[in-house]
Amino acid sequence: MTAGAPDDDRRYPKRPLVGVGAIILRRDRILMAQRGKEPLKGWWSLPGGALEIGESLKDAVCREVSEETGLEIRPLGVFEIFERIMRDAAGAPEYHYVLIDYLCRITGGTLRAGDDVCRVEWVRRRDLPALQITEGTLGVIEKAFDNRRRYW
Repeated sequence: MTAGAPDDDRRYPKRPLVGVGAIILRRDRILMAQRGKEPLKGWWSLPGGALEIGESLKDAVCREVSEETGLEIRPLGVFEIFERIMRDAAGAPEYHYVLIDYLCRITGGTLRAGDDVCRVEWVRRRDLPALQITEGTLGVIEKAFDNRRRYW
């Protein structure tokens, strides 16, 4: 997650926070971002982040992808909606996100790591299991690869 409230405001939230992610496929590869900040620093995920007040979901995914990767995109549609609830040692929900992942196409820009990511890479599907990927994300990615002919 990127822009929006500081990480401290995201810990132990009063309500779940909304996040967006971009599924961007290129042949047998997917664009992945390695988180450069907590929570989950060093983990790989889809480019994306938090929805800001007054921002549409489509605008949020475009903004987040631009900030994190330098790429301009066009969202094609919602692909998956899921939750990520991360609990502390006592079992209390420390983070709670509702994540909305969009299938997207690149329309411009130059790939570079920015904002709160330390790396962005095109990762081959067969190499995904070797990465430390955020919970629930690999299943969404596999589903996108398996169903891409339907959407592209």
